Amino acid sequence: MFCIVGLGNPGRKYILTRHNAGFLVLDNIADALNIPFSPGKGDYYFLETELEGKSAILIKPSTYMNNSGLIFQQLENNFNFKTDKLLVVYDDFHLPFGTIRFRSKGSDAGHNGIKSIIYHLQSDHFSRLRIGIGSDFVVSIDHVLSPFNSSEMTNLQDILDEAFSGIKTWMKNGIHTAMNNHNRNVLDRTR
Repeated sequence: MFCIVGLGNPGRKYILTRHNAGFLVLDNIADALNIPFSPGKGDYYFLETELEGKSAILIKPSTYMNNSGLIFQQLENNFNFKTDKLLVVYDDFHLPFGTIRFRSKGSDAGHNGIKSIIYHLQSDHFSRLRIGIGSDFVVSIDHVLSPFNSSEMTNLQDILDEAFSGIKTWMKNGIHTAMNNHNRNVLDRTR
C-alpha cells in the first residue's frame, strides 16, 4: 500500500497558509476523487483509495507541524506501511513559488516537520514532494504561516494539479521518473 502524507498545521486559521501546502495537495486529491477524509485511529485523518490501479492511503496528521513524526508508529500499527512506498508532501521556502520537486531522500533542510519524521522513522530514506512557497530567501515564520497572496492564489490550482499528476507518476513509475517528468516550476509555461 502506498502512503502519501501531507504536512500542515491543524485548525481553521492555517487552512490557506503556505505552511499547509502538503494539506492542500492532499485536499485537492480528495476533492478530485470526491472522497472525504475520516478521523484515524490516532493523530491523523485519512482516506483510502486506488490511484493508478494501486492501493493508497492519504494521511493528514492532526498534530502541529513540529510533531508530524508522531503518527508513524500509529500508521505502522494500523496499516501495512512501508517506507519504500512513503511520500511526504510539504512546503519548502527554499524553492520559488510554483516549483515542485520530488526527492528520493535527504536531510530535513531546516523543515521541522521533516526533522520530526526523520527522528521518528530513524531514517531519511523516504520520498518527498516539496512544494515551493518562496520567501526571497528570508527565513520567516511570518512568511510560512501567512496566507497565499492573491497573485499566488490565482496560480495555486495549477500547482496542486501538477503535484497530483506527479504523485500518480511516482506511484506508477517510481521516484526517478517523477523527478524527471515533474521537477519544475509549474508557472513556467514554456516547458
